Amino acid sequence: MLSLKSKYRTHTCGELTEKNVGEKVVLSGWVHRKRDHGALMFVDLRDNYGITQVVFDGGNAELEKVRPESVIKITGTVVARDAAAVNDKIPTGAIEIQADSFEVLTNCDVLPFQVFGDDGSVAEDLRLKYRYIDLRRESLHKNILFRNRVMKFIRDKMWDMGFSEFQTPILTVSSPEGARDYIVPSRHHHGMFYALPQAPQQFKQLIQISGFDRYFQIAPCFRDEDLRADRLLEFYQLDLEMSFVDLPDIQAVGNTLMPAMIKEFVPDAIVADEIPHISFDDAMLKYGSDKPDLRNPIIISDVTDVFRGSDFGIFANAIENGAVVRAIPAPNSADKPRSWFDKLGEYAVKELGLVGLGYIVFAQEAKGPVAKKLDTERVAKLREIAGDNSSLFFVCDNADAAAKAAGKLRNKLGADLGLINPKEFRLCWVEDFPFFEADEESPTGIAFTHNPFSFPMATLEELNTKNPLDIKAAQFDMVLNGAEICSGGLRNFNPDVMVKCFDITGYSEETVKEKFGGMYTAFQYGAPPHGGCAFGIDRLVQIMLDEPNLRQVVLFPTNQRGQDLMMGAPTTVTEKQLREVHIQVRKKN
Repeated sequence: MLSLKSKYRTHTCGELTEKNVGEKVVLSGWVHRKRDHGALMFVDLRDNYGITQVVFDGGNAELEKVRPESVIKITGTVVARDAAAVNDKIPTGAIEIQADSFEVLTNCDVLPFQVFGDDGSVAEDLRLKYRYIDLRRESLHKNILFRNRVMKFIRDKMWDMGFSEFQTPILTVSSPEGARDYIVPSRHHHGMFYALPQAPQQFKQLIQISGFDRYFQIAPCFRDEDLRADRLLEFYQLDLEMSFVDLPDIQAVGNTLMPAMIKEFVPDAIVADEIPHISFDDAMLKYGSDKPDLRNPIIISDVTDVFRGSDFGIFANAIENGAVVRAIPAPNSADKPRSWFDKLGEYAVKELGLVGLGYIVFAQEAKGPVAKKLDTERVAKLREIAGDNSSLFFVCDNADAAAKAAGKLRNKLGADLGLINPKEFRLCWVEDFPFFEADEESPTGIAFTHNPFSFPMATLEELNTKNPLDIKAAQFDMVLNGAEICSGGLRNFNPDVMVKCFDITGYSEETVKEKFGGMYTAFQYGAPPHGGCAFGIDRLVQIMLDEPNLRQVVLFPTNQRGQDLMMGAPTTVTEKQLREVHIQVRKKN
């Protein structure tokens, strides 16, 4: 490692210990905190590496003028602290510096908010406007350094697994990949535009066609999407692609990388070495989501047949009209007060859009309005699902709506009943996704469910004859604690199949050649079977740090309105700049 010593410091503010007692040292850093005790003045000096306490003789008029967050250089002697004054919370807590002299390197103006204290009460927009001050706060500073270590870990692992790191273009062509593109006007080509990549999808496939066997990069991706706490306009992903592979070969990368990463960075994490595989259909049935949180032990069951033809007319009639009934058990809840059930009913109406929430309480006897309408045999089948001393809640609707509502209720019950262990990290592969989905905005009423370049699990003949909604994709997601952290699969390398897939969604062969001409042409010259995936770096770091807000793990993020308040972006440009790229701005109506 390159030495950190210079004319400004002999040591960092995080490395001095009792073994350095008696040494003359020079330190530089930020004034984290000052405490005036009359005869003595204490300064906590902070840099990237830690904090060291510096002691000055009292009555120092020049030091009294120095505001917090000013940058100073001090010269002094390392001395041991009295036993009663040792601070076990920091590595330098056994020593302090008896200052001989100091020099102000830069003065700090009055701060918009304090760095010391780190109480999180400052409005986010103010912190983002002064992000360089915000990043000095201990928790956020540690988050960014944590992310740095994660990046190194990923690179080391990928190189160890035989991957080569390449960089792909940022200015590229606009392509339909599920979100709006950011477009960039060209000065040299009148009326034409580049696009920022939503992902390096076409390039990563072209790298395989170029004969490079295993590629990866930590790639910036850009999507003009509506923002929320777990989504940013610009994000980073571990992007990888491999030749001559099947689905298990690609998933082996995740099996190797993810458990090892979590164990490395979350020392007390509970991580299973075996990662289960769950079909999309099973995920929607058992968990009500294609992003199941497996820390939650609640399993949803289909009980449509139990209610079919029963005396519980609301459900029985709905079933005759195509509805299904999903049952969500709540373990050890039979002794909950009536108010608990009433609040869940209110939640179902307000948050899930249901007209009500039916349930049975299984104590010694089955209790509740639903139980009274069912015969003994039906109640017994439901008790098997719920278990004793538990409750069973019911959602009745069409299959898609019932799955989503049951999934949200499952999540709420898991949280309310304290069933989720925060130290547990549960990974799973979700696979066998539908290749196509119904979409009213598509010209044909059919759209791609995932990546349009995925490999359909169907022959060209089947693509011509089967119902598109019945075709599965050689596609998978990796899910961690209820969040999608990876998506990938095998790629379509047959140009005829590619053209047919786009035809089903309303894109003509001419459009495919126009939009994806580079890759379409490359397929004519020998493409290997290939596939890959991408892991969301920001989200992985967020989950490992247990941060509720994605912006807390990103160095310079935009706010929830997509604004960079620190740099002032987006902003207007001059008329000259607009003319150079042949753009005229229309007035907003």
